[in-house]
Amino acid sequence: MSFARVRALVAVGLLAVLALVFVVVALVRDTQSNAGIAEGCPDDWPRANVTLPERKDVKIKVLNGTDRPGLAAVIGDDFRNRDFQVVSHANSKKKIDAVAVLRYGPQGVGSAHLLQAYFLGRAKLEYNPGYDDAGVVRVVLGNQFQQLATTTEVNQSLGDLGAPVAPPGSCPVVNEK
Repeated sequence: MSFARVRALVAVGLLAVLALVFVVVALVRDTQSNAGIAEGCPDDWPRANVTLPERKDVKIKVLNGTDRPGLAAVIGDDFRNRDFQVVSHANSKKKIDAVAVLRYGPQGVGSAHLLQAYFLGRAKLEYNPGYDDAGVVRVVLGNQFQQLATTTEVNQSLGDLGAPVAPPGSCPVVNEK
């Protein structure tokens, strides 16, 4: 064996040992073992899913809080055409004067944030920590509602709204896929 080959084998061996050391150090110092869970949160506080979901992962119930007949069905179809999962549509018992009201629980925080962009940030948010419906957001359309935002308006609105934030009295959790 020539001296050049021995030197090359030693260099490759040292690089392999260094790589192994870096991997072990990275695994030991890994901080993602509790990924997404906020530190220092009381155990009895609900865990709010602050992950911004894709439209296809958002489940909604559309309710008509206006005097316009059939509005929930029309807007439900509009949401369905935009790849949302529309669970149901119906009339609301109570009339709403706002553009819309988004009612959601801890698992629907990220979904409500995304839906807020479709109302250009003008929907009223109603968080209920006891509302546990597998992340389903109730969209109650109000008398000031005219139409859903376009894709461009939604993207701009999401930029203006920033990232989803956990409501007071809840702990933010980021669900990684």
